[in-house]
Amino acid sequence: MTNVRSHKGKMPQFGERAWVDPSAVVIGDVQTGDDCSIWPMTVVRGDMHQIRIGNRCSIQDGSVLHITHASDFNPGGYPLTIGDDVTVGHKALLHGCTVGSRVLVGMGCIIMDGAVVENEVIVAAGCLVPPGKTLESGYLYVGSPAKQARPLSDKERTFFKYTAANYVKLKESYITESNR
Repeated sequence: MTNVRSHKGKMPQFGERAWVDPSAVVIGDVQTGDDCSIWPMTVVRGDMHQIRIGNRCSIQDGSVLHITHASDFNPGGYPLTIGDDVTVGHKALLHGCTVGSRVLVGMGCIIMDGAVVENEVIVAAGCLVPPGKTLESGYLYVGSPAKQARPLSDKERTFFKYTAANYVKLKESYITESNR
């Protein structure tokens, strides 16, 4: 048994220099971009719909990424799509949602079916983003359910690429260590 496995003939596909921790599980119709990292105890399960993760994304420890299958109740289902330079904090749950580029998803967040997080958003730790809700670009969101708190500062906007690059460096050190 391996931690990266196919389901219904679909094998996960990884971009250049992507890294998956041996304790993480990636199943089915999953594609990542370049320089992505999937950290310990994370589950990425593309078994009934597709999961697409952009470049330089970090999916941190204990996170769960899943989809919503197509059915009579939800004709098209909801894939999970994540843009570029996204940091997903520890123990986040992303389920059948769309997350734009340059986003920070805080620790313990839950983002539900059909929700859309536009580009350049911080979703604070512990937020619940209800089904179908859209988080507008350029804001910090807090609470359960998530509410717009304030516009992002210029410093916060520069943090997205900084933290994405920092996790690229960290995963490179893990790759180097495992090749010794």
